[in-house]
Amino acid sequence: MILLDPALGPDFALRVPLATRKLASHPGSFRGSRLPALRTLNRFLSVAQAAVRLRGQVTVLLTTDAEIRKLNRQFRGKNKATDILSFPADTLVQSEDKGDLAISVTTALRQAAEQGHPLATEIKVLILHGLLHLAGYDHETDQGQMARREQRLRAQLRLPQGLIERVATGKKGPDKARQPQPSEFKPRARRPAR
Repeated sequence: MILLDPALGPDFALRVPLATRKLASHPGSFRGSRLPALRTLNRFLSVAQAAVRLRGQVTVLLTTDAEIRKLNRQFRGKNKATDILSFPADTLVQSEDKGDLAISVTTALRQAAEQGHPLATEIKVLILHGLLHLAGYDHETDQGQMARREQRLRAQLRLPQGLIERVATGKKGPDKARQPQPSEFKPRARRPAR
């Protein structure tokens, strides 16, 4: 189930910092900055969960940098915004509830502009990444299993380069260098992971 933070209203793109909007390489490319329909994202969430083979309830909160910063500080001790946090469900309820994801739409919009694709595509990339973490994958401690699985699923779901590949290849966009991002997350019961 996709939930929308009330701070993300219909005029969200107009309230995004100018610096983020300028990342778009040409004037028309910022058109893809509108929030996708919740119906579309819920449909993708169902398809992606099935592809990951993750049964149970997953809730995705689309929020702002300010809110995700609070969550990151509270649960990870990191006082900064991030793109996605994963909150695996407690093992006692995992048969019904797999966990929660929180996605910063502001950061997703910036990353979408850097990658040259619409916001909807970036949110889908983040959802898939988070679902893999909820399924127990951890690219920080495995031997590349999560990266390989994410790559196969992205091909199946027709999604572009994912977060792990972006950091590994050092690519920000098609020809732009990307600074490696801080490590993403280590899942813990009811603690967020990035």
